[in-house]
Amino acid sequence: MAYNSYGNRFLKDTPVVMNLVIINVLVFLIQSLFDGKEATITMKLALWPIDSGEFKPYQLVTHMFTHGGFAHILFNMFALWSFGTWLEKSWGPKKFLFFYLACGLTAAVAQLLFSNVPAVGASGAVMGLFAAFAYLFPNAQLIMFPIPVPVKAKWAIAIMAAIDLFGGVNPTGSNIAHFAHLGGLIMGFILVIYWNKTNKKTFY
Repeated sequence: MAYNSYGNRFLKDTPVVMNLVIINVLVFLIQSLFDGKEATITMKLALWPIDSGEFKPYQLVTHMFTHGGFAHILFNMFALWSFGTWLEKSWGPKKFLFFYLACGLTAAVAQLLFSNVPAVGASGAVMGLFAAFAYLFPNAQLIMFPIPVPVKAKWAIAIMAAIDLFGGVNPTGSNIAHFAHLGGLIMGFILVIYWNKTNKKTFY
């Protein structure tokens, strides 16, 4: 396993992950510095329902780089780094970027189809990364908050999918975009299964 948590090595080994993290952090800083009481910047970049009158096509992309608070971006960026570095090393930058954006866009479509509230965050794309990681490394041990013991990746993704499915069908007002998560997860599985069957490259 190559260490990738230090500046130059991280940038060299996984440039797309590094640049995605930087873009997300910069957008969050802009939100924090310039959003007024009406959260104008966040509202413009968020993904709005098509029939809301606020929807713009560019929001399909911009919502992926916009977050609702410090804990939100911290969790998403940690997950992007944790799963994304392994996948970018396996696939290369171009393939990884395509995968990430495809999962994020599918998450956006799922949100538009099955929910009527605005959404922000990289969670849909990140769930796609989680799905791919769990497929390629099913027995990797993960710590899932608040579960205090390691859980295999294949069970962790099953638990997350079940939570999102239940939360989507039985909304609780938690402001979590469950259907967006499921959209990203499903696209992640579709792509990684297809690529794994058509490309016999060994993953390390």
